[in-house]
Amino acid sequence: MGREAAVVAATDPEIAAGIGIASPAPASPNTPGAHERSSATHSSVTHAPTSALFAAALALPGILPGSAIAQTAPDQGLVALKFLDYRDWQPGANRISVRSPSIYALKPLSDTLTVEGSVVYDSISGASPLWHNTLSGASKLRVTDYRTAGDVKVTKYFDGVAVAFGAAASSERDYLSRAGSVEVRVWSDDRNRTWTFGFGGANDRINPVNGLEENAPRNTLDFLVGVTQALSSVAIVQSNLTYSRGHGYYSDPYKPFDTRPDRRTVLAWLTRYNHHFPASDATLRVSYRYLRDSFGDDSHAFEVTWFQPLPSEWSIAPGLRYYTQSAADFYFDPPFPKGFVFGQNYTADTRLSAFGAFTPSVKIEKAFLQGWSANLKVALYRQRASWRIGGGSPGLDPFSARWIEAGIAKSF
Repeated sequence: MGREAAVVAATDPEIAAGIGIASPAPASPNTPGAHERSSATHSSVTHAPTSALFAAALALPGILPGSAIAQTAPDQGLVALKFLDYRDWQPGANRISVRSPSIYALKPLSDTLTVEGSVVYDSISGASPLWHNTLSGASKLRVTDYRTAGDVKVTKYFDGVAVAFGAAASSERDYLSRAGSVEVRVWSDDRNRTWTFGFGGANDRINPVNGLEENAPRNTLDFLVGVTQALSSVAIVQSNLTYSRGHGYYSDPYKPFDTRPDRRTVLAWLTRYNHHFPASDATLRVSYRYLRDSFGDDSHAFEVTWFQPLPSEWSIAPGLRYYTQSAADFYFDPPFPKGFVFGQNYTADTRLSAFGAFTPSVKIEKAFLQGWSANLKVALYRQRASWRIGGGSPGLDPFSARWIEAGIAKSF
């Protein structure tokens, strides 16, 4: 199963699967998805309202729940439980289903020191696509796998600076990943601008169950620079640039003749903008990300979410995301292209094809007394070759997925 297990659990199939980037450990409830795990940046609004609901609405990823100020250690702890149910399918056949419970905890150890971490278990079953529309299940070869992952992060706050050290590990039947990171945040004297610098490294080992490879290595270095700027008491913007460089085994051992380069670089630019509208007590969240991969494909992702508080401490957040990517240089539509030579770079993996995708979603949350809250998110993913700007790869079967996330949290 390998990377697909982590990809599915990331609940961001078009990006994580499409470019092959998957987190070695789960993201916490306060951070972006797997592909943006090093991009979480704290930010501030000097004169922001003190409403916890407003703070949570305006906060960019990286802000602790219920806090508009991120330059000091949180004074409350948090425990959050989440359960994910994921399923995807193609015409005439179900593919992968995942059930994934997770737990996240944050604890202030002092006025200047915090520790946080999470643990997740993914249980995966189903059939994996070999080509465009051929499933391993068609030959009665079912896929079962699991992933157990965890991460921990310790943050020390100084006067004007915060330094965080993180470690993560993820284990599957055929894949082992270990990672570490360092993040430094520096904010301006007026607390309205935060600079973030990050560095991380991952050491992976691939052992496919078919025995094609044994302990194949993959090592990756990640670099991040970002800035978060409070534009006013109701608007905030964040822009991050990440660069990833890796070498090792990138081929898919479960797809015949799949041969990919042994080196890979990825450059990504992510920008988010949040704006609060006092008249309706709502917040608009907009984001755009461009990604360029040395495999030859690039992608664009646009997302918009409307966060609307409701009476009795309810809130609702409908959203829509559009994603488009080009094909890798060595992607070919089956059958083999004319003049194909065994051993040259080649893949028919549709995750590296050209396609577009839409993901509508809605999240409902309810706050209770004594720091309790509960939330439910439902998302529906639809992928088509024809939805890519400029046209997609021919012959692709439509791909669909849905996931449901239910969570409960307690601050203390």
